[in-house]
Amino acid sequence: MFHLSNEQRMLIETVRRFIHEECRPLEDEVEASGDLADTQARALHDKARALGLYAMNMPAEFGGGGLSVVDRMLCEEQFGHTTDILIRRAFGNVYEPLLECRGEQVARWLLPAVQGARTCAIAITEPGAGSDAQGIRTRAELQADGSWRLHGSKHFISDGWWSDFFLVSARTGEREISMFMVDKGLPGFTLGKDQKMMGLRGTPHIELFFDNVPLEPLALLGQRGQGFKLVMGALNVVRLAQVGARAVGKASHVLELMTAYAQQRRQFGQAIGDFQLVQQMLADSVIEINAARLMVLHAAAMMDRGEDARDWIAMVKVHAAEMLGRVVDRGVQVFGGMGFCKELPIERYYRDARIYRIYDGTSEIHRGVIARSVLKKGAALFDLAR
Repeated sequence: MFHLSNEQRMLIETVRRFIHEECRPLEDEVEASGDLADTQARALHDKARALGLYAMNMPAEFGGGGLSVVDRMLCEEQFGHTTDILIRRAFGNVYEPLLECRGEQVARWLLPAVQGARTCAIAITEPGAGSDAQGIRTRAELQADGSWRLHGSKHFISDGWWSDFFLVSARTGEREISMFMVDKGLPGFTLGKDQKMMGLRGTPHIELFFDNVPLEPLALLGQRGQGFKLVMGALNVVRLAQVGARAVGKASHVLELMTAYAQQRRQFGQAIGDFQLVQQMLADSVIEINAARLMVLHAAAMMDRGEDARDWIAMVKVHAAEMLGRVVDRGVQVFGGMGFCKELPIERYYRDARIYRIYDGTSEIHRGVIARSVLKKGAALFDLAR
C-alpha cells in the first residue's frame, strides 16, 4: 500500500499552495487572451525558482531539485491542477537528454537550462513523423572540419517562441539518428507559424525550418547515432509525467468541482448528487482516478529502482489519457448547460483533455506496444507473481 511520508506531504502542499496562489489567478486571463505576458511569465518563473520549485527533475549537483521519480510524479500530479503554459513558466521544462552534456556543453546549455537562465524545447515531430519518431527526414550532414549542416523542418513544437535553444533529432546516416542542441538565431534557422489548437491556450506550437543551418561540433548531444535512444528516454519520462501524472491531477480537479456542484445543484426538490446516475458518474471517476494514480506511482517506483518501466509507461499513457477524457466528459454532463458555457472552466478542461490521447504517442500506438509485449512476455506483464 502506498503511503505519503511527511516530507512528501510537505512537498505536495508547497506545490499545491503555489499553484493556488500564483497560477490559478492567471488562468482566466490566459484563456481569454491566449497569451501570458512576458512580465507575468518572468514573475512566475522567479517566484518558483526562489522556492526551489524550478527544474525539480534535475540532479541537485547541477542546481535542480534532485527529486526521485516518485516524488516528481507527486508534483506533476499537482501541476495538472493548472494550465499548461503556467506550468512551463513556473516549473520549467528541462529535458533529461541534457544530462548527456559534457565539457563545455555543461556551462553553455545544461547549467543555464537548470538555472532557468536559458529555456529549451524538444523538437522531434515532423509533418510525416508523429508517433513514428524514426520516420524523421530532418538531416544533419557532417563537414570536413567536424561541424554539421542541418536541413529540414519540425512542427507542433511546444513553447518554441519562448525557448532559447532546441533539442533537435536529425538523421546523420541512412539508419542513424542523432540529437543536436540548436540555438535560436543561427543563420538559416527560422520560426514558422503558431499552429492554433482547440485547447492548451497560451502555449504556442510552432514550426521550425532549418535551411543549411551551421552547427559547430559541440552541438552534438551525446554520441553520434544515440539520438533515437535519447528521444525515447525523454518521451518515456514525458509520457509518465506530463501525460500520466498530470492527467490524474486534472481529473482530480474536475472531480472535486463535480462533487461540489452535485451537492449544491438542486433539481426536482433535491441535490442532483442524490440521483443514482449522477452518483455512478462520481463513483466511476473516483475508481478510475485512483487506478491511474497507482499505475503512475508503480511505474515511477520501477524507474527509481533502475528497472525497465517502458511497458508500464505505455499502459499509463493509454489508461490515464482515456480516463481523463471520460472524467471531464462526465464533468460537462454533471454541470449540464453550465458545463458547456465559457463562464465556467469545465469546457476548457474538456478541450484540453482531448490531446492527451494523441501527443507523445497515440493510444492506438501504445496499445500495439502493449500487445506485442504481452505476446512476447506472457503473464509476466499482468501477473504480479510471475
